[in-house]
Amino acid sequence: MNTAGGMDEAPVLFRREGHAAHVVLNRPKAINALTHEMVEMIQTALEEWASDDSVQVVVLSGAGERGLCAGGDIVALWRDAKAGGDEAAAFWAEEYRLNNTIKHYPKPYVAIMDGIVLGGGIGLSAHGSIRVVTERSSIGMPETGIGFLPDVGGTWLLSRAPGETGTHLALTAGSVKAGDALAIGMADHYVPSERLPALLDALATKEPRSAVIEVSEPAPPSPLVADRSWIDAAYAGDDVATIVQRLRERPEEAARTAADKVATKSPTSLAVALRALREGRRYKDLAEALDTEYRLALRFHDHHDFVEGIRAQVVEKDRNPRWQPAAIDGVTGEAVAAFFAPLGDAELGLTGSLTSTEKE
Repeated sequence: MNTAGGMDEAPVLFRREGHAAHVVLNRPKAINALTHEMVEMIQTALEEWASDDSVQVVVLSGAGERGLCAGGDIVALWRDAKAGGDEAAAFWAEEYRLNNTIKHYPKPYVAIMDGIVLGGGIGLSAHGSIRVVTERSSIGMPETGIGFLPDVGGTWLLSRAPGETGTHLALTAGSVKAGDALAIGMADHYVPSERLPALLDALATKEPRSAVIEVSEPAPPSPLVADRSWIDAAYAGDDVATIVQRLRERPEEAARTAADKVATKSPTSLAVALRALREGRRYKDLAEALDTEYRLALRFHDHHDFVEGIRAQVVEKDRNPRWQPAAIDGVTGEAVAAFFAPLGDAELGLTGSLTSTEKE
């Protein structure tokens, strides 16, 4: 969806149309992958607009035709992890604060989730108050495939999906289309992509939700909902090995395919992600999930599988990560618990500490 001049060099473009303030991610060649600079730019703009009475709605979209956002700039995170640096920690801290700002933003926040929306892109969009998907939407949390976990509030979102559909997506690192995104609570409205220009025009003058409803259509079917019987049965519980065994024993071909997918992911990531999802069901708000995810992100930053996963999937692209440990039965309970241990003075500390923007 080409919403602004992609040739502009700024990584985020800001513009005003009527009472709408627009945030346009502007790295189309990288599918608008999110950098630390972009996070800071968006946070600053949201803080300014929160107290600007002329702004009645914020609209998020992405430049180019491929998608809203392919996630964080993981090659930069990979370089930082290899070097033992602290840039990733600073990035995640600001990114998670931005996710929390979006969740509690005092004005309507419309996210146009057109095309590819992965990882960090979900953090910018799925916590918004009005989330729009199209027939081109492809939404996912692929982190267990790179030795990481569903972050940016992913454990909050996926742990609240119906039944075990969120567990299925997290452990398979899967992506879903519009119908599933609506069914699992990651989106609110389905709008055909050809109507997006009309929607953007309407948001300049009309009440945001009414503007979206005027151009929306009924939700497409949800394959995940259709598969709930085997998904819910197979993914119950707290043990990844048991889940994989159940999937392999199911008569449905889709279940056995899911088992094969899970088996290729980082065993450590699978175990940590599953525990994070189970704990996430008890959290009272997004901030608790983000605080926990920050602990986990820092621990993964120092773990072999994070560097190895990005190397294999993104940098060298041999698609042959050598995980350590290599199998799920090699991941001990003590190793998983260590990921969740408090950080002391380094805690993110979002829980109970809303910013001035979020309080308004």
